[in-house]
Amino acid sequence: MYVEKRRMEASARITCAFLGLREGDTALLCMPLDYIAGKMMVVRALTCGLHLISVTPSGHPLSSLNSPISFAAMVPMQVYNSLQVPAERERLMAIRHLIIGGGAIDEALAAELKEFPNAVWSTYGMTETLSHIALRRLNGPDTSQWYTPFEGVTVSLSDDGCLVIDAPQVCAQRLVTNDIAELSTDGRFRVIGRKDNTICSGGIKIQIEQVEERLKTSVSSPFLITKCKDKKFGEAIVLLTESNDSVAIEKICRQVLPRFWQPRHYLHVNHIPLTETGKPARKEAERLAALTIEV
Repeated sequence: MYVEKRRMEASARITCAFLGLREGDTALLCMPLDYIAGKMMVVRALTCGLHLISVTPSGHPLSSLNSPISFAAMVPMQVYNSLQVPAERERLMAIRHLIIGGGAIDEALAAELKEFPNAVWSTYGMTETLSHIALRRLNGPDTSQWYTPFEGVTVSLSDDGCLVIDAPQVCAQRLVTNDIAELSTDGRFRVIGRKDNTICSGGIKIQIEQVEERLKTSVSSPFLITKCKDKKFGEAIVLLTESNDSVAIEKICRQVLPRFWQPRHYLHVNHIPLTETGKPARKEAERLAALTIEV
């Protein structure tokens, strides 16, 4: 991917301005330079005069670090691992601005970060936008599910409800994402789910992530929502679960889900399919449903 130098510099200045970072502040580089997240930490340091401390990328980036850090960017796995070790947890809490990206932040992790004394942020962005274009607070009085776009960034929705990003300083083209989103009146947005994860059943569009979120506090065994073809409804909701008690799971679904969100099929699997990074393997889940359920 070819990137203009001026756009990387603009992205760096926007982030540093949003967070109030100043020349001489310390930034931690703990991401591989093969990816845009690592590259942009270097660009921010060069552009805004930050003092860059580099450690070998690993699951425990704070294990040997003793210097105070003003700014760090990590993936959820690095944050989770750091929380498990008391000394690393203290160092994590001392970071003035911690931004987390590259994966979903689940409820358990968000809860652990909620009482941190310094600012913790979730990022929204992609390679095409040179890292993030919006942040939302995970802790403090400004905790929110809504992302605040950076200055010069505007967002809108496409005809099918996907987030559209206009960020001319960092990206020459208008970007139509695959994220189903909702906009607030003050220009912020929140992500509801992926367009790929929409089930159209009987003319009703159902977002997989919303069904899973509703069930999360009621179903204790690992589960995953997917879909299969259906002669009557076009597509039908399928629940994969590691539980052997599908009757109990079905009862919970009837209690907590709207009627049109309730799964039509319940499948027991030995292990919920996951990617190498621990995210739901959606395509594999759909494949398992197609192999098992007769249309």
